[in-house]
Amino acid sequence: MSTASNEPVLLRRDDGPVAILTLNRPHAMNALSGELIDALQAEFDKLARDKSIRCVIIEAKGRAFSTGHDLREVASSRDYAVHHDLLTRCSAMMLTINRLPQPVIAKVQAIATAAGCQLVAACDLAVASNEATFATSGINNGLFCGTPSVAVGRNVGSKRALDMLLTGQAIDAEAALRDGLVSRVVVPDKLDAEALAFAKQIAAQPPQQIASGKAMFHKHMAMDLPQAYAYATEFMAGALQSEDAKAGIDAFVNKKPKPEWKGR
Repeated sequence: MSTASNEPVLLRRDDGPVAILTLNRPHAMNALSGELIDALQAEFDKLARDKSIRCVIIEAKGRAFSTGHDLREVASSRDYAVHHDLLTRCSAMMLTINRLPQPVIAKVQAIATAAGCQLVAACDLAVASNEATFATSGINNGLFCGTPSVAVGRNVGSKRALDMLLTGQAIDAEAALRDGLVSRVVVPDKLDAEALAFAKQIAAQPPQQIASGKAMFHKHMAMDLPQAYAYATEFMAGALQSEDAKAGIDAFVNKKPKPEWKGR
């Protein structure tokens, strides 16, 4: 799993309970090659089993977060099966983010386009520099961004998504914040600190409730309103029986110090 300079295409470092994954193809604008997609998938599979990690940050080296699929790699074959396999692996990787027990935060320092914008949208949360830009720009190269439209459309809604998809026009960070593509926007020199503080704030919460709550949220977002309320009611009633919830409510009611979360 290496770049042209024999460095890994994906780096990982841990800061306490936070895992930080770094896209490391700066020479290729962090394009999502098959190698990088597979490296992300392998790391997510490890994280899914790692109870010591409670939040994940995805960042990137260089002057782009990611410009999407590696078009040089795509153009190297005209075989439908090859293209289908690449896109299937990419979609599976994006879905894995949704299914991870840990919340995943995209830290976006610069341009995120096409499948790079999809990666931002697939993350649970996103912190962006106010210099970052976002686009589903495949149409400018003769290709509608079909797979990116799935995650982007679920973030920003159909009219804003189609505006981006049909024009290929980039939006700035403030528009991305307004439209729901990112969670927070900060000046560039605050980006690292903001993303890590955000992740550590989440990591300090009761882990079982964070994991089950993330799964519950994504599931009910695909339901109609009555189904969502019925499902959320069952979830909340069950959550109230957990040891952490009982301890937290007791501490609040009786003005005790915040308990140490047990994860159960």
